[in-house]
Amino acid sequence: MMVRAAQAKDQAAVVALWQACDLTRPWNDPAADFARAVAGPNSTVMVMEAVAGIVGSVMVGDDGHRGWVYYLAVDPTARRTGLGQQLMAAAEDWLMARGCPKLQLMVRDGNTAALAFYQELGLEPQAVVTLGRFLENKR
Repeated sequence: MMVRAAQAKDQAAVVALWQACDLTRPWNDPAADFARAVAGPNSTVMVMEAVAGIVGSVMVGDDGHRGWVYYLAVDPTARRTGLGQQLMAAAEDWLMARGCPKLQLMVRDGNTAALAFYQELGLEPQAVVTLGRFLENKR
């Protein structure tokens, strides 16, 4: 299967995949996340498509300092077939083509399966703490 850049028409299928993989949270709007990434000059969503439809996706972006990976998703019925590794390789290729020096991603506390997957790919825990706040109520 080939990895390609997502298009606006892929939004519903990709968001459904993210939901099937339990990647969405009530405080994030996955459709808005998809739209911003696809429309942005420094980000994209890549998808892997089979005859039955989209079976994998990854969101990737370059903030000018680091590359970030979000929403890596493989259809639950297609897991452990190498698709996740292929999507991560595509994300790394996308970042390297832009001269990005480092890839980073966040994994929710307690998600041991995701941590094991990323560690198998050679990613290592970083000595950082992620802080944040929502901006919609800040104005």
